[in-house]
Amino acid sequence: MANKEATVAELTEHFRNSNAALLTEYRGLTVAQLKNLRMSISEHATYAVVKNTLTKIAANAAGINSFDSELVGPSAIAFVHGDTVAVAKALRDFAKANPLLVIKGGYFDGNALSAAEVTKLADLESREVLLAKLAGAFKQSLFGAAYLFNAPLSKAVRTVDALRLKQEA
Repeated sequence: MANKEATVAELTEHFRNSNAALLTEYRGLTVAQLKNLRMSISEHATYAVVKNTLTKIAANAAGINSFDSELVGPSAIAFVHGDTVAVAKALRDFAKANPLLVIKGGYFDGNALSAAEVTKLADLESREVLLAKLAGAFKQSLFGAAYLFNAPLSKAVRTVDALRLKQEA
């Protein structure tokens, strides 16, 4: 009984301290495959095989009830502490290579996610790519502004130079 209470408390903390939680079913995957999956997301998430009844209690304690109907069969949750998009991509890619992994749904930023929404999240570009694109846009606009400020000055210099040449001739 105390062991179950400790497990529920630990899962509740995982739910509360995670950026997102992505629910999967792993029926038929080998231990080696699960190990590979854990390693592929370890930078941004913790992947835990969970007992459905204890997880339901813990999720409800953390204010999440969107998993209630999905907690059937062998379940595992990726508790995301880093880049949610990167974890969603890794789960999607692993599921493509290993069809026995089924993404059931998730919880992100206070909202329940369907399996399709998790896939849409996986289709987003990573935070680093988006930041690089934003930096490129800023850089481009700064170059454009510098060109606009320099254009009248260089035109004036060319005009003065042309007048000087005309006077000399």
